Amino acid sequence: MRKSVPVTRGEKITMAPVNYQAVHKFPIERDTPPSRPRPSWPLVGLFIIATVAAIALARDFLMPITFAVLLFFVFVPVRRRLSRLGIPPVVTAGVIVFGLFFGMLTLFWTISGPAGQLIADMPEIQSALTEKLQRLRGTFQTIDQAMAQMEHGAQPAPEADSTAGFDVATAILNALYTTPGIMGQVALTLFLLFFLIASGDLLYLKIVQSFDTLREKRGAYSALREIEDSLGSYLGAITLINACLGVAIGLAMWALGMPSPLLFGLLAFSLNFIPYLGAVTGVGIATLVALVTFSDVFWPVMVALTYFSLTTLEGQLITPYFVARRLQMNAVVVFLTVALWAWLWSVIGMIIAVPLLVVISVICDHVPGLEKLGNFLAGDDPVALDDEPERRADPA
Repeated sequence: MRKSVPVTRGEKITMAPVNYQAVHKFPIERDTPPSRPRPSWPLVGLFIIATVAAIALARDFLMPITFAVLLFFVFVPVRRRLSRLGIPPVVTAGVIVFGLFFGMLTLFWTISGPAGQLIADMPEIQSALTEKLQRLRGTFQTIDQAMAQMEHGAQPAPEADSTAGFDVATAILNALYTTPGIMGQVALTLFLLFFLIASGDLLYLKIVQSFDTLREKRGAYSALREIEDSLGSYLGAITLINACLGVAIGLAMWALGMPSPLLFGLLAFSLNFIPYLGAVTGVGIATLVALVTFSDVFWPVMVALTYFSLTTLEGQLITPYFVARRLQMNAVVVFLTVALWAWLWSVIGMIIAVPLLVVISVICDHVPGLEKLGNFLAGDDPVALDDEPERRADPA
């Protein structure tokens, strides 16, 4: 389709043709947002593998830093309240750090006596345990010999001597070898915690200033405050519950006639910070000591049942009741997280696995695009699907 438009050439007016089809071949420019580049999944996988390897290799440096940061979020509300009363942050940091230091010294001094006696009695304990196992094995000696003759066609090979004594000197040398590294990590944790608390709101200010818009700054500050509230609520409740559990197990072990009931109470308090695996480990240790202590099988079974019953009561009733519902985590995710951090950082990783999971869950709630991950980590009851009533109504 062509039309003519007037064009002035000197004094004459002529009509120049305009090709509308050629004009409309070019698209109209609009303000469209730029498309996001698609992630390269091989590169993402390599990045995750490299990050996990770096975390595993640098655990001696990262463990105290992680502990210090988690403790900072726990104690920063205390520092804020004392600042309102006119107490400088440096004084608050010194009181908190020295309180933690003397608390650890008191704990180690308390368990040093029973633990030292246990190490000294280890040869006798091992001999008694070996004797009981051999006595139990003698019951099935005929079956063992028959199985050995069927497999080898001859008399069974002589058994290895399992009564080798426990080398106390080797255990002491190993403890002396690992003690300097542990003390160095404890010192790094306490010093970093002191500087973090003494700096006041500097860390919060630097994190908030790293964002551009006012909305992002408010979101970052809200996330930091929720992290300290969630960690404080979780660790405070868990610590109080574990202390009560330790007292209950210590009294139960004393009533059952177990040696060093104070050591079992402290062991239960410490192991219960590890979800699932801590209770199983405590039951196993208590049962093993009971097998050595008592001559019959009834009392070891009672010790195992008592320890298991108390930890089950705590894990299934007390902790879900006193810990806020919003802090409940997906049980499968918790177990896998504990297993992952146990593989990376051993026992320390199992202790900090759940607090780190709480931090990640809070971050997912405040970062756009991570809401689905936060919903997966949460332990809320699933919402019923819309088509479930129809399926229930259908007899087929």
